[in-house]
Parts: sequence; C-alpha cells; structure tokens
Amino acid sequence: MDFEFDSEQLALRDLARDVFEKESSPARLRDLWEGGPRDSTVWKTLAEVGLLGLTVPEDYGGSGRDEIDLALVLEEAGRAALPEPLLETVAVAAPLLSEAGLDEQRQRWLPAIAAGDAVATVQLEASPFAVDADVADVVIVEQDGELHAVPKGFSFEPVDGEDRARRLFTIDAKTSSETRTNGDTPDTLARCATAAAAFLNGVALRLLDMSVTHVSARQQFGRPVGSFQAVKHKLATVHVLVDSSRSATWYAAYALARKLPDRQRAASVAKAYASDAAAVAGTEALQVHGGIGFTWEHDLHFWLKRGKALEQAYGSAAEHRRRLSAQAWQGDTD
Repeated sequence: MDFEFDSEQLALRDLARDVFEKESSPARLRDLWEGGPRDSTVWKTLAEVGLLGLTVPEDYGGSGRDEIDLALVLEEAGRAALPEPLLETVAVAAPLLSEAGLDEQRQRWLPAIAAGDAVATVQLEASPFAVDADVADVVIVEQDGELHAVPKGFSFEPVDGEDRARRLFTIDAKTSSETRTNGDTPDTLARCATAAAAFLNGVALRLLDMSVTHVSARQQFGRPVGSFQAVKHKLATVHVLVDSSRSATWYAAYALARKLPDRQRAASVAKAYASDAAAVAGTEALQVHGGIGFTWEHDLHFWLKRGKALEQAYGSAAEHRRRLSAQAWQGDTD
C-alpha cells in the first residue's frame, strides 16, 4: 500500500500554505482575540482558490476530492491557526451533504459552499458546542441517529472557550421531517475526529517550528539554548510523537476515503494520537520558550490555546481510547 502523496496533493498543500499564511497572520489572530469582527472576504478568498470546494462533487461546482487530498490542507490550516470553520464546512458538512443529503439539500448548499456563499457548522450528540454558529448559514445536526440540515434561523448563545479566535456557541436548532437528510450518522464523529487530528498535527508542527527557531537563536552561557542535550531531547520527543500522529491521521483519512471496515477505529486512533502529541508539543514549547512564552505579547499562545481547544473537540484522547476499548471488547469490525 502506497501512502505517498502525489504531486497534485503536494501542490494543493503548498497553495493552502501560501493562502493561510497571508489570510491568518498573527496580527489578524490577535485582532480576533481582542474581539475584532470576522472578515467575510477571507471566506471568499478561500473559495476563489478552490479550497472550499475540495470535497464538493464536480456536478455541484467543486473539485470532487476526498479526505486524503484534504489531510495536508488541514495540517496547513493548523500551522496557521486558521480561524475560519474550514474543518466543519469542508471536512464534515460538505461530504455529509454529498453522501446523505436529499437532492434539494444538495442543490441548495453544495454550490453555495463551493462558491463561498455559505458557511456550515456541525452539532454532534457527543459534542454539544458548534463553531461559528453566529455566521453559519446551515448547521448539520446529529440527533437520535439521524442527520438534519437546519438552515439559518436557529438560535444560539456564545460560550467561553480556550481560544477566542475559535468561537463556540450552543445552538437550539429545530429539526423536523423537512430538515432530515437521507442518511444515518455512523461516520459523522469519525469525520470530525480525523479532520481535527489533521488540524492538531499542523498546530503541533507550528509549535515545534517556533520552539526550534527560539532555541536556535536564544543564547545562554555563550551558546544557543538548543545545543544543550536536555533541550534537544525535549524537541526530539515532540518530533517523534507528531510524526507518528501524522501517519495515524493519514491512514484514517485513507480509510474514510476508501470506506474501509476499520475507518471508525482508525479515526479514534488518529484523534487520540493527535491530542496527545499536541499536548506534549504545547508543554515543551512553553518550557523551552521560558518566561517570554507566558506573555500576551508573544504569539505562542495562539497555537497553545488552539491546541488545547482541539484536544477536547470531537472527543478527547481518553474518550477515543474508551471507544477503541469498547469496540475491541465487543469484537466490532466496523
């Protein structure tokens, strides 16, 4: 089995990196943290370069790509701590609407998502908070084993979270026979968990990069801090953990794209790995940065807080390990 990414997927990664670095600068993150408004032109920019239509079928104006193609894009979003709900809209809502939506729902939402005219979010039974409900045009609701596509008009209330650029809300979305899709929900959490794992890997990579840059420049006793063995060991440990997490996440994306029997288990493995790797990356980044890492003025906290928020989102490491244990005990093969 060949897990190498092809040239088109790597070019897509490079495009995403360039766009995210421009549109999700630390200055913009700081503005959002201080209560600044969303810039709707950023969402349009993501649509113009084709990122919002990645998982939308070609018949509906997208490029018809799958979770494998999306894996590296989400990593780059994590590297930039992108505040827009790319994960919820492109990695979860669009594929679910494509697979389970009624024809009317697909016609209404998929072209709008690809064109940047609609923002989607999700509300799972296992995850009560929805991201960016205040700007969402549709919310995909998981309820009693069914999926619903509820258009704007639902009520919402803000919730304090670790990351002020990733805004959380509770939603009161009224479901009915008119909002019901044509599908059930077995892979909904797996999609969310795999996408969150990819995003977390990007966060952890950025924390590692920031740490290496800092210890290479910071001098102590007349030599770079990074030359000390204890510091090298810390960052080497982070590198190994993140590398393993990326491999697990890429397999989970592959399993989802190919509808393999172990896709739900693979998603839980990926999310557990990624949550743990990001937690260690954050801890060690804070340690090697020293006192400056604790300050509001330093940019480190944007990635620390995004990591903490996503470690718990769509199932923590402990929750996914419990799922894996239950599946093993029951002899579940799907």
